[in-house]
Amino acid sequence: MTGFWSVVATMMWKDVLTELRAKEVVTAVLTFAILTLVILNFAVNKETRFTPVVAPGVLWVSITFAGVLGLTRSFALEKDRGNLEGLLLTPTGRDALFAGKMLGGLAFMLAAEAVLLPFFAVLFDVSPFQPVLLLVILLATVGFVAIGTLFSAIAVNTRSREIMLPMLFLPIVVPVVIGAVAASGGVLEGRPWGEIAKWVQLLAVFDLLALVFCAFAFEHVIQE
Repeated sequence: MTGFWSVVATMMWKDVLTELRAKEVVTAVLTFAILTLVILNFAVNKETRFTPVVAPGVLWVSITFAGVLGLTRSFALEKDRGNLEGLLLTPTGRDALFAGKMLGGLAFMLAAEAVLLPFFAVLFDVSPFQPVLLLVILLATVGFVAIGTLFSAIAVNTRSREIMLPMLFLPIVVPVVIGAVAASGGVLEGRPWGEIAKWVQLLAVFDLLALVFCAFAFEHVIQE
């Protein structure tokens, strides 16, 4: 078990350092996400009574686009540098490789969301730093990244991986986005916990299923 977590930590730390040193992807993703947020801010009706209704959709469109851009690079960099074959030859379990890649992507997305939320708060005059909303964002991001990591491994060997990943990935992750938008809207509208809890439970169940299925499927996908 110690060896498993050592591999996971090494993979995660390697991905984080690579992205921090390169900076192109981090800058591009954050710029794109913030620009999307700003454009949609001017496109929607910002009357006070409509803000809690439209704001969650705008937030999750921005997060989804940023996530797709970031996850496209999850295995593409390994493939382009010829490191993917080396990783597969290492005497470690594929589940450890998946966990390391997934946690690296999760750290990347959580950092992007941490930058995005203050812009969201200012543009829509809402308070996104609420414990329940932060829990919703965390749960939705875990499911998003777990599915995205698996499909990034599938798309990396295709000729048009930048196109194939969104085409394969987005239809599968729709329940996460719908649950996140519904739960986020409930929090911003001030609805009771009973109305929000069902969406939080949906996200938690989806995360559990996604983590188990993706860890199992990854071993077969990465060998192709």
